[in-house]
Amino acid sequence: MLMAADGTIFVTGCLMWNKFIENVDHLPGFIWNLSLAGIAVLAGLVLRYLLAFFVKKSVGKTSEFSLIHSILLRLGKAFTYFLPVLLLNMSIPLMRLNEKYTLLLGRIAEIALTIGFAAIVIGVVHVMEDYIYSSYDLKKSNNLKERKIRTQLEFIRKLLIGIILVVTACIILLSFDSMRKLGAGLLTGVGVGGIIIGFAAQKSLGNLLAGFQLAFTQPIRIDDVLVVEGEWGRVEEITLTYVVVSIWDQRRLILPINYFIEKPFQNWTRSSAEILGTAFFYLDYTAPLDAIRAEFERIVQDSPLWDKRVRTMVVTNITERTMEVRCLISSSNSGNAFDLRCIIREQLLKFIKDKYPECLPRTRAELKEEEMPRLG
Repeated sequence: MLMAADGTIFVTGCLMWNKFIENVDHLPGFIWNLSLAGIAVLAGLVLRYLLAFFVKKSVGKTSEFSLIHSILLRLGKAFTYFLPVLLLNMSIPLMRLNEKYTLLLGRIAEIALTIGFAAIVIGVVHVMEDYIYSSYDLKKSNNLKERKIRTQLEFIRKLLIGIILVVTACIILLSFDSMRKLGAGLLTGVGVGGIIIGFAAQKSLGNLLAGFQLAFTQPIRIDDVLVVEGEWGRVEEITLTYVVVSIWDQRRLILPINYFIEKPFQNWTRSSAEILGTAFFYLDYTAPLDAIRAEFERIVQDSPLWDKRVRTMVVTNITERTMEVRCLISSSNSGNAFDLRCIIREQLLKFIKDKYPECLPRTRAELKEEEMPRLG
């Protein structure tokens, strides 16, 4: 019964197709070609949206990372162009065109398919990047491994996309006979041309090689805290030729990538984000150090910014007028250390002013008896 039903459907379909051919066979060539192209493009768009609909229906909604959602986001536009062009290319042999126009239209469709396929490959690269990003979250407190992976991945992604674009351009150019001859002619002078290009673009090539070295030796990574050119900031972006450092006051410092190979700089998160911070006080010799130390320890103990590793207060220097007191604390990152240092300065200074105001720095003068003014 099922085989009979399938046979009936097949026969009915064939009859409907033959009837359609008979009805449109008498149409003028222009209308036939235009109708065929419109049907091909429309069928491609419908196929793309049907695929997207069924995929979304099968996956459903989720707040977590979804590989299917990433595929739809990164490959949706590429398939929107690729599928209609693919069906249009398949319909060209059915069009009523002169051989010259058939070849021209076929060449244009092949170029469009090459570009669409390159867009799909670039989308696949982005999907892989999204998947790896979901596995290495920068929001973790100890994100050293994540920053390392992301720095390498970002460089590799830009390099792959650059290679895909260059290969696509070469495929398109080599599809023309005239370009093949031009390429053969250029190959004869590749030695001299390579030397000339090497001298002309030595800085760009140096930056590119520095980018490779930076990505894999990693003196800096994405989100590293740096002090460079006298500025404090975080690494926001690493490209093939330059690095963007986001400074604390929302400015951006742009540096060539080989700067980080040739010049010294400070990296506060090279092996860990943990850091020590200091707050200095200059007090009179009469200051009660034990009471001030107890208050300092209380302030640090009550603060959530302290990571419970280091907490000391010592006298580090003595001058003819004051003694220098250093409060040393530790924090999980440089931002917390800065805030905790400010808190210590404010609260400890208030404590000294309220409890021991005479211990703040003062200027002493000694008057001898013969120099004192006489009264009466």
